[in-house]
Amino acid sequence: MKKNLAIILAGGSGSRIDNQIPKQFLTLAGKTILRHTIDRFENHPGIHHIFVVTNGEFYGKTREIIQNSRYKKVVNVLKGGETRQESSRIGVTAADPGDYENVLIHDAARPFVSKRIIDELLDQLKTYSAVNLAVPSPDTIIEIDDNNCIKKIPDRKNLRRVQTPQAFKLELMQKAHGLALEKGITNAGDDCSLILEFQLAPIFVVEGSPLNIKITYPIDLEIAEKILEMGWNKER
Repeated sequence: MKKNLAIILAGGSGSRIDNQIPKQFLTLAGKTILRHTIDRFENHPGIHHIFVVTNGEFYGKTREIIQNSRYKKVVNVLKGGETRQESSRIGVTAADPGDYENVLIHDAARPFVSKRIIDELLDQLKTYSAVNLAVPSPDTIIEIDDNNCIKKIPDRKNLRRVQTPQAFKLELMQKAHGLALEKGITNAGDDCSLILEFQLAPIFVVEGSPLNIKITYPIDLEIAEKILEMGWNKER
C-alpha cells in the first residue's frame, strides 16, 4: 500500500519576528517550534514518513535536532531553495510516487496543527486530488489599487484565510511544479495556487482552526505560549 508523506518546510529566516534566531529554532515550553511541529505528524497514525526541507545555512542544526529527538518517521532532511515554491518543489520531487500516494505540505512555523485537521485532509483525499485548509475571515478584506485607494470590498462570507497543511495526490503536485518550471513561475504563494494556475483539479476546502496559528511576529510567540499554558494545543 502506498504511504502518506508529510513535507515540513522549515527554511524561514524569521526576519519578521525580529530575532537573530530563525523562528523554527525558537523554543516554546523548552522545545523548539520545529520539534513541536514535527511531533504532530510523528504522532499521527495516518502519516507514514516525514521529509523536512530547511535552509542550507541551517541544515546541520536541523539534522542535529532531528537526530537528537530520535524520530522514527523523519526519513529525509533536504536543503531547500531561495523561495517557498522552490523548497516545496525540492521536497515534492524527492518523493517517489511508487512509494507515496498522498503528500501533506506544512509550514514549520505552525506548531499546533491538530489530529482532527490531518484526519480530515486525508479523508478528503479519498475523493479529491487537492485539498486546501482555511478558516473564515473575521475581518472585512479590501482590495487596493496602485495609488493605495480601495478598489474593491469582496463579500466576506466567501473569503477564507489559508492555513497549512495543504494536501495533494503526490503525482498531481509533481506535475504542478513541473509545469511551473516550464512556464517560469517562480514565486507562488502556496502550493494550491499552482493547481489553480494550471487548472489541474478542483480544490476542496477543509475548515482549519483558529489555534493553527503561524508564528510570524513577536506577538505570535506570546499567543503560542498561552495556547500551551491553557492546554488548547490538545485540541482535536
